Amino acid sequence: MEQKYLQLLAKEYPTIQAACSEIVNLNAIRQLPKGTEYFFSDLHGEYEAFLHLLKSASGVIRAKIKQIFDNTLSEAEQNQLANLIYEPESVLNCVELFGHHDSMEDWKRLTIYRLVLVCKEVSSKYTRSKVRKKMPPAFAYIIDELLHVNYDDGNKKVYYNEIIRSIIEIDGGDKFIIALCKLIQNLVVDNLHIIGDIFDRGPRADIIMNALVSFHDVDVQWGNHDISWMGAASGNRALMANVVRMAISYNNFDVLEDGYGINLRPLSAFAAEVYREDSCERFLPHILDENEFDTVDGDLAAKMHKAMAVIQFKLEGQILERHPEYRMADRSLLKEVDFGAGTVKVDGQIYPMLDTSFPTVDPAGPLKLSRGEEDLMNAISASFDHSEVLHRHIKFLYSHGGMYKCANSNLLYHGCIPMTADGNFDTIEFDGQKYSGKGLLDFLNGQVRAAYFLPKESPWWQDASDFMWYLWCGPKSPLFGKSKLSAFEHYFIEDEAVHKEILNPYYKLSQSEEACCRILEEFGLDPEHSHIINGHMPVKIKDGESPVKANGRLFIIDGGISKAYQSKTGIAGYTLIFNSHHLALAEHKNYMNQEQALRRDTPEVKIVERMRSRLRVADTDIGAALAAQIEDLKALVAAYKEGEIKEKIE
Repeated sequence: MEQKYLQLLAKEYPTIQAACSEIVNLNAIRQLPKGTEYFFSDLHGEYEAFLHLLKSASGVIRAKIKQIFDNTLSEAEQNQLANLIYEPESVLNCVELFGHHDSMEDWKRLTIYRLVLVCKEVSSKYTRSKVRKKMPPAFAYIIDELLHVNYDDGNKKVYYNEIIRSIIEIDGGDKFIIALCKLIQNLVVDNLHIIGDIFDRGPRADIIMNALVSFHDVDVQWGNHDISWMGAASGNRALMANVVRMAISYNNFDVLEDGYGINLRPLSAFAAEVYREDSCERFLPHILDENEFDTVDGDLAAKMHKAMAVIQFKLEGQILERHPEYRMADRSLLKEVDFGAGTVKVDGQIYPMLDTSFPTVDPAGPLKLSRGEEDLMNAISASFDHSEVLHRHIKFLYSHGGMYKCANSNLLYHGCIPMTADGNFDTIEFDGQKYSGKGLLDFLNGQVRAAYFLPKESPWWQDASDFMWYLWCGPKSPLFGKSKLSAFEHYFIEDEAVHKEILNPYYKLSQSEEACCRILEEFGLDPEHSHIINGHMPVKIKDGESPVKANGRLFIIDGGISKAYQSKTGIAGYTLIFNSHHLALAEHKNYMNQEQALRRDTPEVKIVERMRSRLRVADTDIGAALAAQIEDLKALVAAYKEGEIKEKIE
């Protein structure tokens, strides 16, 4: 080991005793039970549902309450305690408003006692130091004392009761209850993995991002919808148009204007003027959620929607002209329109168009933006450039995200590993170099980062930025995994056959254990003890589909948290839970409104794989890192003993 490294290590552990104490500490931590990991996918802006799942630990908190209080509390009392932990402010207001209890002081005293018992249970697998770090500073000392009371010691029991009595007497009961509830939430979820698609379709992805930014240990595997927003933030105007178009199409004005400060007034004025004679009836938005702050008339929203769609198709065509190597020239469909006949050619066939009103399109140059469209995109681009909240969130996706992650023998990615029909990994060629499998995803990691962090005057920035669009909808994109994105066809062609998007062969091949094992080996994982976890394709449980595939080697956990998918899936999403005992799938029911908080249902949890023996920290990636630290410290102790490095004895 290099002497310089040991000298740096000696600054933190200046004596043999200090180094040995840390060795003992790290060895002890390695013997603790493995922390619980939670895997979510395809959140799609559904902030209410996601925040509830996060606060409730997908039903695990309710199960802990049952374990502790099943013989002492009724089902209704257990439900109320669970919902208090999930939403302490709301439930406290309900309790006080409706006067459910004769003595609020007695109720608070009893509730604090019960919350302490829950907190003791969920903190038992962690070191005291780790628990202290998660405690709210204002109550850290008091909570630490209450968690370590010896009930057999009469003096301590008096001390314990006096602490609680004093908290309530000084009118701090509500704040203390809220602090305990949030600590329990924090302790139950040790690691959070988001398998892509935080954005689009649902009302407020920005609120989800705020929760993730403040979470203690989270990683994100980018999805194609995340890449669309990341590309928009990097300066790709086609993806800016896509982001705005998608938000309008699902009536998500709040996320644009209130969440990210994207100024839509120029678009509103432009669309109202240019499309004033056009009903734009095919562009009426899907109303799954009502806007709270930015309500837009449906007819105007349709005009804004169409305006952005036309601009997007033009800008996408310009990208394809710059990049013939994408082999997607057939997707520049504005160039295939016969404006006189009102038809369009797709895949060699001619189709009548349902809408032939294109006031901003010049048939002689259909991909050129009109002067008004150019001015509009300049204004929209300025909003994206200057959105502090957007760039804070996007930087978080870069710092905590990637195309894939290997975590505790699990391989996490959003979409697919592109494959050919014969079972081989498909390739993408870039600057004469071919990439496939793990090498492809590693290469794409670099391209995605270049798009955002390269200066725009760099000669490589434009290509990297354009490639973000390819990752959004390109046929060989691991994040998309389909033959085409048929938005144009859905808008303008009635024949549903031309709407079909053909899946990459991966989605059929990955049903087999053999293909999954090959993928796991490609990423350096042991197929015997590893799994693939991905989302992107909703599991239609109502049609008999299962999220567990390939003899347990593959979990697809996109179960429809997004309301846009729930009619197809029949449920409201999955959480995959990996604790020290097992892997389990929580199957969620439809999210209920806040006013029903006191009787909210819990998910159905199914164990899908039991561990042969209880997993310890030593069995995890963190355990391996701690083992390496222990070896370094042992080398430091040896260097002290041999006199190679001098102890600092005061």
